[in-house]
Amino acid sequence: MKRLMLASCVVLASFAVHAQPRTTITHEDLWQMPRVGAPQVSPDGRFVVFGVTEPSYKKDESVSDLWLVPTDGREPARRITADKVGESGVAWSTDSRRIAFSAKRGDDKQAQLYVLDLARGGEAQRVTKLSTGAAAPVFSPDGTRLLFSGRVPPGSMNDADSERLAKEEEERKYKARVYTGFPIRAWDKWLDDKQGRLFVQEIGRGDARDVLAGSALVKLAGYSLPDSGAVWSPDGRSIVFAASRNRDRSAWSFTNQDLFVVPLDGGEPRRLTGKDALEPGEDFGAPHFSRDGRTLFALVEPFTGKVYNAKRIVAFAWPSMRELGRVELPDGREVGSFDATPDGRTLFITAEDAGQEKLYEAAATGGTARLVGSPKHGTWSGLTVGGTREPVLVAAYESATEPAEIVRLDARGGVHKRLTAFAVDRAAALDLAPVEHFWVDNARGQRVHSMLVKPPKFDPAKKYPLLVLMHGGPHSQWRDQFVLRWNYHLLGAQGYVVLLTNYVGSTGFGEAFAQAIQGDPLKGPADDINLAADEAIRRYAFIDADRQCAGGASYGGHLANWLQGTTTRYRCLVSHAGLVNLESQWGTSDGIYSREVSAGGPVWEQAAVWREQNPIRLAANFRTPVLVSFGEKDFRVPLNNGLEYWAALQRQKVESRFIVFPDENHWVLNGENSRFFYREVGDWLARWLDAKPAQGTKKD
Repeated sequence: MKRLMLASCVVLASFAVHAQPRTTITHEDLWQMPRVGAPQVSPDGRFVVFGVTEPSYKKDESVSDLWLVPTDGREPARRITADKVGESGVAWSTDSRRIAFSAKRGDDKQAQLYVLDLARGGEAQRVTKLSTGAAAPVFSPDGTRLLFSGRVPPGSMNDADSERLAKEEEERKYKARVYTGFPIRAWDKWLDDKQGRLFVQEIGRGDARDVLAGSALVKLAGYSLPDSGAVWSPDGRSIVFAASRNRDRSAWSFTNQDLFVVPLDGGEPRRLTGKDALEPGEDFGAPHFSRDGRTLFALVEPFTGKVYNAKRIVAFAWPSMRELGRVELPDGREVGSFDATPDGRTLFITAEDAGQEKLYEAAATGGTARLVGSPKHGTWSGLTVGGTREPVLVAAYESATEPAEIVRLDARGGVHKRLTAFAVDRAAALDLAPVEHFWVDNARGQRVHSMLVKPPKFDPAKKYPLLVLMHGGPHSQWRDQFVLRWNYHLLGAQGYVVLLTNYVGSTGFGEAFAQAIQGDPLKGPADDINLAADEAIRRYAFIDADRQCAGGASYGGHLANWLQGTTTRYRCLVSHAGLVNLESQWGTSDGIYSREVSAGGPVWEQAAVWREQNPIRLAANFRTPVLVSFGEKDFRVPLNNGLEYWAALQRQKVESRFIVFPDENHWVLNGENSRFFYREVGDWLARWLDAKPAQGTKKD
């Protein structure tokens, strides 16, 4: 695949592109659109580094590199890496001259850390050689060392131990997984006994050292370390990180992370938050120091006994760890991303709000954040702040009609200036209608938000079928953004109006709204979805009320299966990775305790939810034609639920189609599989909505 030319070269064609008639989006348009990753601004605020993926249907032809763009917008972005395998975990040195990243290059068997000197130029230099690999680098304050994470066998004290233990495992004559606790699976992988550790590597000399090796913390049965989130103390003599001590209790209890500090020279990590006992408490993560080193910020999720709690920001005086205050968002919204200004006095925050992600500002010592501004359309995410005196705010911007690009935000007015244009003209050549917002009040007194997307070549005098899409989670929301897996415009390309409802339980509408789904996991959200469909039909005369279909994935698939047993209003359904039996989902998913809390108790106590909101118990009502799909490697909603649903559909003689992707997990990630999936969905909708044949993709 040809690599992208400089972003400025793309912009030169703007006028020619806009002069051409806009075309209907195809899967090829969607899949091959350049994908811009999260930005990292330099400490001095002058440059931004970010990744760009140039995807291909052939995996070995996809390209992913790092790019650099100045924040003043005077020069176009330029590519700074050109290796076949992409980079991850990029970090700046404090002097803004170098970056570090993780990559697998040359004869590397595992990903290693590389340092690229942007001031001097030249090739990136490898600085680690661990047999187990290295990820998530962080420069020390003086720039001489890198902190990073890796996964090693539990008894390992050094890399020689890791190599020896790995060789012993490889030479075993038997192959078996043995467990004594929970969890045992995650998403699409069986968990092994390897554990996360923190390492320090002097740049240019010696071997990396495991600073947690031999500690009592890593010997705890419930010890777990996230893949990233560790930071250097301001003096460079210790490391602050988040870790769990009670993950082994996840079968019968909530679990949490606390903050710890460990001396650079070794020793037992000291816990900074929480209590001595292993019972669950507040959950801490994402530690972050102010520039002057006087304040330690972190995300904190309160412990309330509820499944969902919005993340706040907590500020501690360093090194005393005296709590200075907490930053709350209006109505209990959750923090999306945050960073401190150079003087450490102010925090800038992005947070979801009614289908968007907006910019907020708060005093670093706590209080309620105030809204600075929001984009006219779309979302700002991945906020990062640089600068020496005045803050330089950089984020990613996207909307349903605009793929992600890097932007600089105005800290005073909340507007943005685009710094890159990798996909601007490609998207502008497509007939993509912006989302329209509307609200409706449900019977429980809650305001329910929806977005509506019109089809290409829209004619208000015509009547269009309605496609109701239901998001997963449930603690997420439909956003005004350019979605890859359930792209609004591609699904509506055959001539459908697409409705996106943020049902009760969705985020972006306050903590209470998100928590209200607990104890009412399917009926309440489904009522909101049907109500919003009724409201859309009432408001928009171009919607044909006699032609409706509904579909979703994950929790959206759960809701599709609930609709199967509770209504016949939809001509067809689409269900991907959807449970049909709450009880078997509890016993086979990779997480169980939150499910029983949501249902009011363990399965065997048979609280009302288990009896009254379980789709399989309504199988006698199954009538609606449905397209069912599953990834065989999905451990979040395992295939057994698909097989059980299929059995019930066949027993009830419901017209249906069952697709199993042997190599996919919870999502359809392979390009060709995605193209096939969209084609199947398009053909299914066309069949039942009496629309023209599928045109969303080219047929091979």
